[in-house]
Amino acid sequence: MRRRARPGLNRVTRVPTLVLTSAVLLVGGLAGCAGTSGTALPAAGGSPSSASPRDSPGAAASGTGGAAGTPGASPAGQHNGNAPLSTAAPAPTRAAQPLAGQVIALDPGHNGANWSHSAIIDRLVNVITELKACDTTGAQTDAGYAEHTFTFDVAKRLARLLRAEGATVVLTRHNDHGVGPCVTQRAAIGNRAHADAAISIHADGGPPTGTGFEVIAPGRIAAPDAPVIGTSGRLAVDIRNAYHGITGEPYSDYVGSRGLDVRTDLGGLNLSTVPKVFIECGNMRNAADAARLTSPRFRERIAVALAAGFTAFLKRHS
Repeated sequence: MRRRARPGLNRVTRVPTLVLTSAVLLVGGLAGCAGTSGTALPAAGGSPSSASPRDSPGAAASGTGGAAGTPGASPAGQHNGNAPLSTAAPAPTRAAQPLAGQVIALDPGHNGANWSHSAIIDRLVNVITELKACDTTGAQTDAGYAEHTFTFDVAKRLARLLRAEGATVVLTRHNDHGVGPCVTQRAAIGNRAHADAAISIHADGGPPTGTGFEVIAPGRIAAPDAPVIGTSGRLAVDIRNAYHGITGEPYSDYVGSRGLDVRTDLGGLNLSTVPKVFIECGNMRNAADAARLTSPRFRERIAVALAAGFTAFLKRHS
């Protein structure tokens, strides 16, 4: 988004074979866009399955990251009234829905009609550290694939995966042909939902020679996000590990440090009272990154990676 996202009888009684068979079946069934980069982070381990204390985003985080989880939800079987009881699927369990009871806020950056409503999106809003535009139009690839289209597509895919794992998903926008909302409103939506975790989904418009992704955590300032600075930093590490390990996208080579960054100029982070991060999924201005970001298969992989990151984080913080 560049500017400038569970005892027996003594007698044996002969039982007809059909009755024995039914009994066996019965028992079996019952058993069964970014502006100028913020403070660069210290070098962090790139393993998708673990993180050391050095992985925490600078002074903004006060804990260690963990292993990235892998999302999965077993589809519930349906019982046919004419079929043996053993075909009925068991009730969903915590293992089948690891995110049951969790609320996750997804903020797909920008919006499709922003470009034609400059009077609205250019209005200045207070993001604590400065006044910034309500929203922006976002970046696009050289071939014209827009960031707002990319972010909304990824958010829809991610929402589907998270709901399959039992989570309640809240979106900051529900289509790709509207205007805004402002960054202040985007933060407020996650706050009102009392989300257990949140993410702003973006793709950068950086230098054409630059490649890779970064996950941005909020910096420490006198702002509403102060109580969640540490948990936001740990969320950033889990999202970074899962994204890098599952998508194969390299860490950004032109901003941040080993896929992590800390900034204090992003309203969506500054104003959040829930753990939240901001991801630049790649650089739309770079030909190699653009080819991946425009691929539906790769966008599905992005969604799988982000779901894994949330699962890893919420397993340890729920």
